[in-house]
Amino acid sequence: MIESNAENIDRIVTPTGVDPVYFENKLRPETLENFIGQSSIKDNLSISIKAAKKRKEPIDHVLLHGAPGLGKTTLAGIIAKETGVNIRITSGPALEKQGDIASIISNLQENDILFVDEIHRLRAVVEEVLYTAMEDFGIDIVIGKGPSARTMRINLPRFTLIGATTKMSMLSSPLRDRFGNVFRLQFYTDEEIKQIVLRSAKILDCEITDEAATLLSRSCRKTPRIANRLLKRCRDYAEVYSKSIIDEKVLRDSLNNLGIDSLGLDSVDREMLSAIIEKFNGGPVGLNTLSAATGEAQETIEDIYEPFLIQIGFLERTSRGRIATQRAHDHLKVPFRLI
Repeated sequence: MIESNAENIDRIVTPTGVDPVYFENKLRPETLENFIGQSSIKDNLSISIKAAKKRKEPIDHVLLHGAPGLGKTTLAGIIAKETGVNIRITSGPALEKQGDIASIISNLQENDILFVDEIHRLRAVVEEVLYTAMEDFGIDIVIGKGPSARTMRINLPRFTLIGATTKMSMLSSPLRDRFGNVFRLQFYTDEEIKQIVLRSAKILDCEITDEAATLLSRSCRKTPRIANRLLKRCRDYAEVYSKSIIDEKVLRDSLNNLGIDSLGLDSVDREMLSAIIEKFNGGPVGLNTLSAATGEAQETIEDIYEPFLIQIGFLERTSRGRIATQRAHDHLKVPFRLI
């Protein structure tokens, strides 16, 4: 199977990691109290953590799913911090053999946490090992070959597996059912993003006005990672042009320089919408045709460009193809023609 290269698209408004790890870690909250947004998830996690600490047991396995940049890795770190245990971080693609996962888990201490990012990309042979590890805290290995082969059980320390995925549908049912806590991270409100921006500005030691923070919160696709990335770019712009504070004018100039408009659309988003409107009269247009017209891979269009445009009501998927809505026409200032 050919894997999509959509996760490698390097755009400032792509919610996958682009900035250095130290920059993201610097801005990550370390407690549930400091974590802004996702109130329902925080309440349920707080109860699970307190109950587990009272029983002196590891909390039930946790599955976090949602779009990139919403805080799955941050929540995993917070759970480890709140429970007072160590966390070991790995990813699905990095675990190729049964021995890989067995080696990692056997080196954990009692009640420790194993965080597996992109858990939907685990190989089937590795996933099968996790079944007994998660339920019985043991791994069965086969010693020898042929008629003399025998099975031996290796006991493991009691641990908590935290899995993170952006594609819940790609997770197998047997693995999904073994998680005691399943949480879906929602996109953030503008007010929540604004609070995140103001908090990050203090950590980065840069001053931003309330009006500028409000404008930035509307331009980051409701995603904290993008908000923090744009804030850093605006800080750079302000420093280069000798501005002591990020006000509304500095923010607008910085976003214009980056090619990002007030709704968070960049040049690629606008080019794709323009192609549908100008070349195909607003649609419908098939994915194959749209891919050929824009020069972008079909997987990239589906996984990176379309979700946000559909979310804000600029694009519709129909049985006949993609259609640019009236809102998209209005935003690009192109007259809307009824199909």
